Amino acid sequence: MDELVFFTYPSCTSCRKAKKWLKANSIPFTERHIFREPPTEEELKQLLMMTTEGLDELLATRSQSYKDLDVDVDDLHLSEILQLLTNDPKLLRRPILTDGKKLIVGYQPEGLKSLSTKKKLLQKTS
Repeated sequence: MDELVFFTYPSCTSCRKAKKWLKANSIPFTERHIFREPPTEEELKQLLMMTTEGLDELLATRSQSYKDLDVDVDDLHLSEILQLLTNDPKLLRRPILTDGKKLIVGYQPEGLKSLSTKKKLLQKTS
């Protein structure tokens, strides 16, 4: 398994739970503070391609940043959406975890368990 990239915010409860789970299960990850080192436009494109629900899966619709938007994101082109998310990472749900093939958004114990199972299978075949 490629190492996980873990976009996180230390004050976020879901982020802390996910980090605790990853450490408890000895899953290596690279931690990136989502506001100090946000995903690039290219990374956001890759994340969007891994979603099953498109932008809705990544967009923090309950955030103040989202509520303050003067636009309907459904009316925006992809390039405008990517720029918006790059300029204001508070619009992204957290945490975001990816190994480049799979995406987990939010604290999802079942999704994390699938990563742990995959890691154990790979260790047995090495």
